[in-house]
Amino acid sequence: MDGQRTPLLHRPRPAAPKLGTVERWRFTSDFHHPVHLHLAHFQIVARGGRAPEAHERGWKDTVDVRPYETVDVLARFSGYRGRYMFHCHNLEHEDMAMMANFRVV
Repeated sequence: MDGQRTPLLHRPRPAAPKLGTVERWRFTSDFHHPVHLHLAHFQIVARGGRAPEAHERGWKDTVDVRPYETVDVLARFSGYRGRYMFHCHNLEHEDMAMMANFRVV
């Protein structure tokens, strides 16, 4: 996202994309996490350094990040400025507050 190596969930505000821009975000995990972004739709550009499979090539709002995997996405921030969140869609993880917010400026 911004060249930092600090995990997103450990930053006070992990990202502040500008309205109308596209950013490349990288998700990594040590566990299975279906990551969901509010507001932003994205396209998967790489999974483990390889091109995405055919079923992953459309616009998404959730990406399945498998254990010890890296997924790169291009996220488009359009619509409205404000604070939004992204989180894991595993029910147990939602209950444990596995989420973070970002502010579109």
